Amino acid sequence: MKKLICSLLGLLFVFSCSGGGNSKETQFFKKQETVPKKLEVSIEASGVIEAISSVEIKSKASGEVLFLGAEVGDFVDKGFMLAQIDQRTANNIVDQTKSDLEAAKVRLLNAESQYDRGIELHKNSSISDKDFEDIKENYAQAKSTLVRNEVSYENAKISLDDTEVKSPIDGTIISRPVEVGQVISSPTSAFGEGSILMTMADLSKVRVRALVDEIDVGKVSLGQNVSIKVAAYRDKEFIGTVSKIEPKAYVQQNVTTFPVLIDINNKDNLLLIGMNTDVEIQILDKEVSLSVPTMSLRTRKDIYTAAAILDIEKETIDEFLKNKVKGENFNRFIVIKDSKKGPYLSWVRVGISDLENVEILEGLDKNDVVYILPSKSLFDYQERFKERVSGTFSFG
Repeated sequence: MKKLICSLLGLLFVFSCSGGGNSKETQFFKKQETVPKKLEVSIEASGVIEAISSVEIKSKASGEVLFLGAEVGDFVDKGFMLAQIDQRTANNIVDQTKSDLEAAKVRLLNAESQYDRGIELHKNSSISDKDFEDIKENYAQAKSTLVRNEVSYENAKISLDDTEVKSPIDGTIISRPVEVGQVISSPTSAFGEGSILMTMADLSKVRVRALVDEIDVGKVSLGQNVSIKVAAYRDKEFIGTVSKIEPKAYVQQNVTTFPVLIDINNKDNLLLIGMNTDVEIQILDKEVSLSVPTMSLRTRKDIYTAAAILDIEKETIDEFLKNKVKGENFNRFIVIKDSKKGPYLSWVRVGISDLENVEILEGLDKNDVVYILPSKSLFDYQERFKERVSGTFSFG
């Protein structure tokens, strides 16, 4: 709007001198040819950089933290040793379950031997049915005990492995709330419980959470290009794309905005979590073959005052407007064209606009010239203003 006002004021004060004397003739219009033009429209907003994906690193083991392999800001590869928890209790459990497993294997061998011998004795009726059932039950219990001890031993080895915490992804450490020597507790009965050792994120691609005014959010769509700037690198432009428009509004001090998520490649790791950003979302970027300034467009209501500046007769305008035109004030407008015979009126069909210029789809050709001019009321105001100024600064 500010640009349009400035352009209008510029039109009001175009002066041309004639005859080499002191007389001045005020010209209240400009002429412009139809030209190809790139039309661009963008929305401005502010936002904050956040990680697209972050992982909380927890230990499944409890005990004293003996070693931490990375600090905040360090980049680590997947599988890198991040922490070591005291292994003494875990080692003892492994030794105990291994011993229990070996004993269970021996008991199973004995039970199996008794079972094979019991089959022969039962065939020969050397033992009763009840004694044979007792032998079979003992054999079955020995097999069950072996399975339980095998599971216990495997679980003990897993618990021992859990004392070594390794990185699940390639990423950067963004927080580390524990220190070496701290005792952590990690209950296995509750999902998601336990002490957080570190938080890490993949910063090769980050996200801006921008708050877009509710008036503009309807113009934003997925995949649109976004220009991002941060205070740390004012001369550098980062390019991102809109990846998501969240449906829930954010209201603060009676201002309603919607979060728009913008993904950015950050291979140089220049963008850091929490940085404030200025974003410019490009909602229009198109080259058009014909365009004119939007100030050259007129409607049925204001064409009379505008045309009066060029001395176009009222009867001529009445004749031009006698028939209704489909799409008036929507995509059909009036322009005043220049010709060798003077200015005349013409309907045009318009397309997209960047507010300052508009695409012409029909009604004008290449190199046609149109008038850009204010209304007659502004013309009269300027004349009165000139008279007052001339009277105030008269040196006669």
